[in-house]
Amino acid sequence: MPPAATAIRYGLASPADIAGKTGREVLQAIIDGVLPQAPISETLSFWLIEVGDGFAAFEGEPGAHLLNPMGGVHGGWALTLIDSVAACAGHSLLPAGSGYTTIETKGNLSRPISQATGRVRAEARVVAQGRQVISAEARLTAADGKVLAHGSSTILVLPGIH
Repeated sequence: MPPAATAIRYGLASPADIAGKTGREVLQAIIDGVLPQAPISETLSFWLIEVGDGFAAFEGEPGAHLLNPMGGVHGGWALTLIDSVAACAGHSLLPAGSGYTTIETKGNLSRPISQATGRVRAEARVVAQGRQVISAEARLTAADGKVLAHGSSTILVLPGIH
């Protein structure tokens, strides 16, 4: 479940706020409301809700602000969810002081998403981890469990950036 509307803070954590924290600790602090949800979460109405070692989950609400000219949710929303959740799955494995950037994201849109689809869940799991590159697979599902989109994302580990 996304954070309570009154408790949601959006923004960027300061370097001091994340100093000494592993990637998983940073992500858990976001879920717990100690650190803010990323600004993109406010714009695109999705939120980090769960994290584990090599795992992350988001939930999102498709709304009118995401519609394309045909009245469906723009496919870029699903692809951004795939990229975000997969990157967070990789981030969960990073040591303190490391960051990352996306190298590549691929997605397949399996079913149309509309406002009527309701809340969706995106989950990702790391499938390969090296010293510099981490890859994760992601799925975006409707409340009934049907796959709406799936894909993968590869991130480049950036040691010593924080």
